[in-house]
Amino acid sequence: MQAPDLTTPLELMRWIGWAQRKAADEWVRDRDLTREQSFVLGYLQQNPGAIQRDIAEITRTSAASVSSLLQGLERRGLVERRPDATNGRTKTVHATPAGTDLIAGFTDAMVALDDTLLAPLDPDERATLQRLLQKVTAELAPPTR
Repeated sequence: MQAPDLTTPLELMRWIGWAQRKAADEWVRDRDLTREQSFVLGYLQQNPGAIQRDIAEITRTSAASVSSLLQGLERRGLVERRPDATNGRTKTVHATPAGTDLIAGFTDAMVALDDTLLAPLDPDERATLQRLLQKVTAELAPPTR
């Protein structure tokens, strides 16, 4: 693949980020999910029993959007809502085994992609790149979702 004429380190970093995002989007699309659906399934896998308000907050979307997204996942049998044991008016949301199985392997796929993207670098160059990026990011505010 011919590299575009990128002249700054940040342009090159954006291109790498684009390649990562494209691969992640393809992985998700192959499972007939949207990026948002896959994110929510991953979140529920790590935070079983979350409530809709938590999901809306973490995804920075409205309660109505989350409700619609969850309805689609419920129809596919990927999540289920259960009454909260302590508050009958609240429902907790859980990824089903089918939902968990569907997104299994995402982290491994992204690690493999990292290895592919960094394949032109030898171990010393990878370590140097790591140190330089840590130096740059040390001065940045932590990312928010």
